[in-house]
Amino acid sequence: MSDGIIVAIISGVGTLLVAILSYIGNRKGAKESNDANAKLIAYRIQQLEEKVGKHNQVIERTFRLEGRMDEVEHDIRDLKKG
Repeated sequence: MSDGIIVAIISGVGTLLVAILSYIGNRKGAKESNDANAKLIAYRIQQLEEKVGKHNQVIERTFRLEGRMDEVEHDIRDLKKG
């Protein structure tokens, strides 16, 4: 074999090894990044659920207070008539 062919084969094998190692490294880094993103998303969803729960409690309390105010206004109207 000529020297040019041997050099080309060695260069090709070296390039292939670097490409394979780079692919493996990138896959591992991407998996770690995806795991971190999933944890962050889960945490943020949990925080949002807590905020929504608090909001719903306020809405329920406001609804009950409005109902009681209707009763009070009705009682006041009755007192003014009587």
